[in-house]
Amino acid sequence: MTVVKKWFRDKEYGFLENGDGPDIMVRKADLLNCQFLKVGVQVEFECHPSKTGLTAKKVKLKKAGGGKQGGNGNNGHGNDNRGNKQPFRFGVMQ
Repeated sequence: MTVVKKWFRDKEYGFLENGDGPDIMVRKADLLNCQFLKVGVQVEFECHPSKTGLTAKKVKLKKAGGGKQGGNGNNGHGNDNRGNKQPFRFGVMQ
């Protein structure tokens, strides 16, 4: 899992952060269930080497609220959102 560093909507590609290593390129064709990414959004992906460096494949958005949280009305049992009437927001502009 990593964060979107740049996204060029007009060119249909962008880059993901890679710590101290080179950025990972991602193309629109490799996005699952979205058309483009927003800078700062967390994503999950498969990383593959290419002639130009690292390329992300099967890129999907990381769902919000990954761990157990106290005080959320579900007795601390993970992300049980059955009583939550707020819409889920992926962090991707559509």
